[in-house]
Amino acid sequence: MLIGIREGEGRLGRKRKKSAASPPPPRLNLLSSAEMSLFGFGNRNLKTFRPKKNAPSGNKGVQLRKYIDATLGSGNIKEAVRLPAGENLNEWLAVNTIDFFNQANLLYGSLTEFCTPTTCSTMSAGPTVEYRWADGVKIIKPIEVSAPKYMEYLMDWIEAQLDDESIFPQRIGSPFPPNFQEIIKTIFKRLFRVYAHIYHSHFQKIIFLKEEAHLNTSFKHFIFFTREFKLIDKRELAPLHDLVESILHAY
Repeated sequence: MLIGIREGEGRLGRKRKKSAASPPPPRLNLLSSAEMSLFGFGNRNLKTFRPKKNAPSGNKGVQLRKYIDATLGSGNIKEAVRLPAGENLNEWLAVNTIDFFNQANLLYGSLTEFCTPTTCSTMSAGPTVEYRWADGVKIIKPIEVSAPKYMEYLMDWIEAQLDDESIFPQRIGSPFPPNFQEIIKTIFKRLFRVYAHIYHSHFQKIIFLKEEAHLNTSFKHFIFFTREFKLIDKRELAPLHDLVESILHAY
């Protein structure tokens, strides 16, 4: 049974298809962030899919960014994702959203020569899950697109949110919108799909490129952060259920 997850509908559309066994979760190499230099992925010159986004310069973004680096460097992933004492939750969510966008961007950017309309004609996460795109503005009805086209739509959409100062304010004292946390949840839900596609469709290429430790460390951080702030519904994590559970049970 092919599960088509349709953007903007809030439900699962289903298509009949011969079932196939899900592949076993890849073995995690759970290295510390200090060892992996998480945000820079060491000194490797990986291809970037989009220009790197910087933390907002007009608020506490830079200071929070330094705090993230310091706590991740300690190797304590649970401490690294917690809201620092006395800090604003929306500021913390904003800075981390930019970081995870950069990480997903960098990881997928290293695979663009392998993820093509021919090799990935649909945006999938295994044999039973297909993601369809709609942004609710330019594309109202969810459409089936290739994985690279989906990634293009997704990264364009996230960049538009990050660049919109009414959503991600740059100036100190500027308010976040009332629906800010709902926007953040949508961004993280869609970023999860980048990881899901990479693990299901390109993990062997990741191993070939010697990037599996970077991917695993980034995803571990992503899972603990989204769990801490309840950003992704458990149903959305189903394509990587076994991997997610192995990460959580290891800590």
